[in-house]
Amino acid sequence: MKEHKITGLSCGHCALKLQEQIQQLPGGGEAKVQFNSSKIILDEKMDIDAVRSVLSAENVRFESDGKPKGPNWLMIGLYVSVASFLAALSAEWTLNQPYIPILLYAIATITSGYPTFIKGLRNLTKFKFDINTLMTVALIGAVAIGEWKEAGLVAILFGINELLESYGMEKARRSMETLLEAAPKEALLLKDGQTETVSIEKLKVDDIVLVKTGQKIPSDGMVVYGKSSVNEAAITGESLPIEKENGEPVFGGSINNEGVLHVKVTKMYNQSALSKILALVQEAQESKTPTELFINRFANYYTPIIMIISALVMLVPPLLFNGEWGEWFYQGLAVLIVGCPCALILSSPIAILSGITVNARNGILIKGGAYLEQLGKIDVIAFDKTGTLTLGEPHVVADEAFHPDFYKVAYAIEKSSSHPLAKAVIARCRELGIEDIEPDEIKTVSGQGITAIVDGVTYRLGNEKIIGDAKPDEEVIKVIHQYKEDGNTIVLVASETEVLGVFAIADEIRKESADIIRDLQQNGVKETVMLTGDHPVVAEKVAQRTGVSAFFGGLLPEEKVEKIKNLKTKGKVAMIGDGINDAPALATADLGIAMGKGTDSAIETADIVLMQDHLGKLPDAVHVSRKVNRIIKWNIGLSLGLKVLALLLTIPGWLTLWIAILSDMGATILVTLISLTVLLHNRK
Repeated sequence: MKEHKITGLSCGHCALKLQEQIQQLPGGGEAKVQFNSSKIILDEKMDIDAVRSVLSAENVRFESDGKPKGPNWLMIGLYVSVASFLAALSAEWTLNQPYIPILLYAIATITSGYPTFIKGLRNLTKFKFDINTLMTVALIGAVAIGEWKEAGLVAILFGINELLESYGMEKARRSMETLLEAAPKEALLLKDGQTETVSIEKLKVDDIVLVKTGQKIPSDGMVVYGKSSVNEAAITGESLPIEKENGEPVFGGSINNEGVLHVKVTKMYNQSALSKILALVQEAQESKTPTELFINRFANYYTPIIMIISALVMLVPPLLFNGEWGEWFYQGLAVLIVGCPCALILSSPIAILSGITVNARNGILIKGGAYLEQLGKIDVIAFDKTGTLTLGEPHVVADEAFHPDFYKVAYAIEKSSSHPLAKAVIARCRELGIEDIEPDEIKTVSGQGITAIVDGVTYRLGNEKIIGDAKPDEEVIKVIHQYKEDGNTIVLVASETEVLGVFAIADEIRKESADIIRDLQQNGVKETVMLTGDHPVVAEKVAQRTGVSAFFGGLLPEEKVEKIKNLKTKGKVAMIGDGINDAPALATADLGIAMGKGTDSAIETADIVLMQDHLGKLPDAVHVSRKVNRIIKWNIGLSLGLKVLALLLTIPGWLTLWIAILSDMGATILVTLISLTVLLHNRK
C-alpha cells in the first residue's frame, strides 16, 4: 500500500463516498481516504488515472499533480454569481421587464451551483443521497416553481458555505503539518575529516554527524564532541533549552542553539523517538472516537429521513388540510436544505484534530481521538510512586554528624561506588565541598555495607548491622529512630568505638508533584491514588507530601491490577507509570499514561505518552481534552438545534429557502470557529 497526499477534500461525508467509489475499482478493495490528514492509501498496482477520475468528480486531486493549471474557476464562478445576483436585484427594482432579472438570477444560480448540479445529478442516477443530491433537488424545485431569486441566493450561500468548510479543515491540517515539519531532512555526515550532506534515511548507527548552530539534530544520538544548549521542544514540549556535552544523549529533531556538536547516531531515523512520535500522531488523526462513529452512523440514516420528511411536508398539508400545493412544495424544498448534514459531520473532527495537535506541541503524545475523548472523561487517576511522583533516585533528605570526620570518611569510602545509595551520599558530600581523600583499603560486607581504612583508621559504612561494637548512645538512637519512622533508609558511618554520623536517604519527591495533584483536582479529577510496591510507611509519607486522595503500599504488580479494577467502580480510571513494570496496570486501566522522556517502551505501551520526564504537562492535557469534549457537545447541540428551529418554522409556513441555507451555513460557521478555538490554547 502507498500513501498519497490529496488536496481539495473539505467534506467528511464526501470522503466516505469517495472511499466507497475507489474501493469498487479493480484492486481498490483496501483503499482508504483519510479526511483529517487529507491522504489516500492505495495498492501500488492500482490504476492511478482511474482513481484520479473518481477524485476529480469531487474537485479533489493528487498533490503531486501540482496546482490546477489556469484560473480557479470555482472562485471565479462565485464572484460572477454574486455580481449577477446583485445586478438582478438592481434590475428588479429599476426595470419593468421581468425576463432580465430572471436571466441574471439564472446566471447566478448556474455559475455558483454548477459543481453541485453535476455531483447531484450523478448521484440521482445512482440513487445515492448526500448533500449534493439534496441541494440539486432543492434548486431544481425552486426553479420549477419560479423562485429564481431564492434559487440564486441558495446557490451563492451554499458556495460560501463550502469555502468556509474547506478553510476550517485546512486550518486544522496546516497546524498539524507545521508540527510534522519538526522532522529534519538532511544531515552533515562527518567522515575522514570531511563533511557530506546526506539524506537522513542514509544515516547508519555509529555514524558521526556535524550539527551547526541553528541546525536540527538528524536522529537520536550521543554527543561525542562539543558543548551546547539544545531545544527539545519538538519532542518534549519543554520550551527551555537543555545543556548538552560529551556523553549525553540527544533527540533527533531537537535544535542546536549555539556552538558545534559532533553527534554519534545511536538509532536510524525511522527508529528514533521523533520518527515514532510523528508516525503515531499521523495515525491518531484518523482514529475515530465513539462520538465520531455515532455521528457517521447517524448521518447515514439522517439524510433519507430528511427526504421522507420533505415529501410529507409537500404532500400532507395539500392532501389532508387543503393547503396550497405551490406553497407546501416550496416548504418541502426548504426542508431538504435544512437536512444538509455538513455542520453535524464537522462537529467533531476539527476539534479532535486541533486537540491532538495542541497536545503534541506540548510534548503530550495522544495515540488517537478516542484516547483524547477518554482523557476528558477521567474521574480517577492512579499514580505509580517511583519515577512518577518521585524522581526514582535516592536522595539524602537529612543527615546528622556526631564527629567532625563524618563526611570526610563517608566520601572517601563511597566515591568509587556506583550503588544508588552511594551516589546519594557522594552528591551530599560534594554539595558540602568535602575534601577528596583516598582510602587505604576497602572491603564489601554482604548484606551490611563496607569496611575501609582511611588515614590508618578502620571505619564501617552501611546499615545498623555494620557498626558492630560501636554501640550508639541515646542521642544517636533517637536520631536513627526518627529517620526510620519517617520512612527513610539509614546509612551509618562508624569507627570501631563510636558512630560518626547518620544519613537519611529516600526517593526524592518531584518538586511539582503536589502542585500537579492540586491542579488535576481543580480540573475535575475526583480522586488521585498512589499505588506502590514500596513500604507502606514510605508510601504514607509521600502521600502526605503530594496530597493524593488515597495510597496503597507494598503492592505486587498483580495487586496493582486488582486495585485498578476496584477503582473502576468509581468511574473512568487512568493509570500513570513508566510503561514497563506497570504494564499490567496500564493495560487494565481505561487509559494508560506513560512518562519517560521518549523511551521506546513508553511510546509503544501506553495510550498517552508524556514525553517530558515529569508530570508538569498532565493537567494541561486534561484541560485540553475536557475542552474538546465540551466543544463537541456544543457543536452537536448547535448543529441539530438550529436545524430543529428551522424545521419548526414549517408549521406556520414561515420557512424559506434562504432561511434554510442560512441555518445550515450558520451552524457550519459556528461549529468550525468554535472548534478552531482549541488551537488558541496557550501552553503552560
